[in-house]
Amino acid sequence: MPLALNSDIQKVRPAAVAGMFYPSNAKELEASVGFYLSEAEAKFKSANQLPPKAIIAPHAGYIYSGLTAAAAYNAIRPARATIKRVVLLGPCHRVAVRGLVLPGTEAFATPLGNVPLDVNAVARIIGLKQVKIFDDTHVQDHSLEVQLPFLQSVLDDFSIVPLIVGQATPDEVAEVLNTLWGGPETLIVISSDLSHYLTYDQARNIDGQTCQAIERLDQMALGDEQACGRHSIKGLMVVAQEKDLKVTTAHVCNSGDTAGTKDKVVGYGSWLFNESSDDTTTAEDDFGAETRDILDQHGESLLRVGAKAVQNHLNKNGPLKIDMNKFPPALKRDTACFVSLDKDGKLRGCIGSIQAWRPLITDVAENACKAAFQDTRFKQLTMQEITDNQITMSISVLSPQVPMTFEDEADLVSQLRSGVDGVVLQDGKKRGVFLPVVWESLPEPRKFFNNLKRKAGYPEDHWSPTIKAWRYVTESVYSKDLPTDAPLWII
Repeated sequence: MPLALNSDIQKVRPAAVAGMFYPSNAKELEASVGFYLSEAEAKFKSANQLPPKAIIAPHAGYIYSGLTAAAAYNAIRPARATIKRVVLLGPCHRVAVRGLVLPGTEAFATPLGNVPLDVNAVARIIGLKQVKIFDDTHVQDHSLEVQLPFLQSVLDDFSIVPLIVGQATPDEVAEVLNTLWGGPETLIVISSDLSHYLTYDQARNIDGQTCQAIERLDQMALGDEQACGRHSIKGLMVVAQEKDLKVTTAHVCNSGDTAGTKDKVVGYGSWLFNESSDDTTTAEDDFGAETRDILDQHGESLLRVGAKAVQNHLNKNGPLKIDMNKFPPALKRDTACFVSLDKDGKLRGCIGSIQAWRPLITDVAENACKAAFQDTRFKQLTMQEITDNQITMSISVLSPQVPMTFEDEADLVSQLRSGVDGVVLQDGKKRGVFLPVVWESLPEPRKFFNNLKRKAGYPEDHWSPTIKAWRYVTESVYSKDLPTDAPLWII
């Protein structure tokens, strides 16, 4: 069944934001997209070897979010000849709608050419109660349009199913996605920015929480003010859980990092959703080999940065200011870590990130300070403890998390690998995290899991069908003591 067109509606939707969000000249636009793709390729190394099934990408002006978008679009380049259909979902900025809305046109125009609608795919969803045709909300909206030049640059011939998503439930969005899911010929693109008009530090905090929610596929943790495309994201989360997709963060930043001021910023993020591979061991081996190499080369620098951040706080010198140009690219990649402090062989503080959302060098500095002064289980660290050489530091770098699938509690416990797995356990809004090092004191899987439940705020006998778990592995570096003399602080 072909898409029915109103005779009063143009067959091609003209570009609405060319010259504003991106260049209107074709050669300039091609060069602009090429620049961001090249920059992203140089700065970000994708953890995924296979092209993703779905991505989330921002939709701001390219000078603000082009690099973040490119970090996701680079990942689909290997499938440029395979992908023939792109299901494109974005929030409405102009005319509010209920449900998911298609245009009444046959193609979208950009300076790089026209992109046709996939009329056969449209015919498959037009009968769903939550889907309708309504041109007014598409005419001036930018959330879908700004994705097209990137798609035109990284794919060969393809068609689109462009959907503006208004007030819609996750299940309504998920039904559309499932209907159009297809095979490797179909790519899902969710268009969304993150927090809006917060201060730089507020945005980094909120966007970090959003990053963790997306990687955990946690709908409840994604609030109304955290992402303008939240309705689409939540629908993708539903399908991703059903299909056991693996989520990887490509890049997160805000306009204060790119072309804007830091007083009122907009957050941007991009994520890759990959269909699961059974080759978990190979992925862990690759992570371990690469991370071990990074720590062998740069572990001492990371330890000194963590120690310097702690000393700055004790000397009331303010937060550690890091010149990113002085550090190798490996330490600038978004990477999650935990920093632990020990005193006389006993834990003195431990704080970390369970999801990668900022450069490793920054994560180490901030988590070191939090371990020293914000771990509520302990008193704040003192300078005397450092000068007396009582404190040691360890940094554990985390691999991407892998969702665990299980039928019941016994099944989950039986899958735990003693001495290997770090585990994230979540039920509702409560969450507990154990590093693999915890196995040293709790080597029996049942005791390990019961204590993890207690850390999450539940009794040892708690179980519910809504429990979720993720496993990860770590590579670590340790210090014998914290350096205190001035020359050692020079990186």
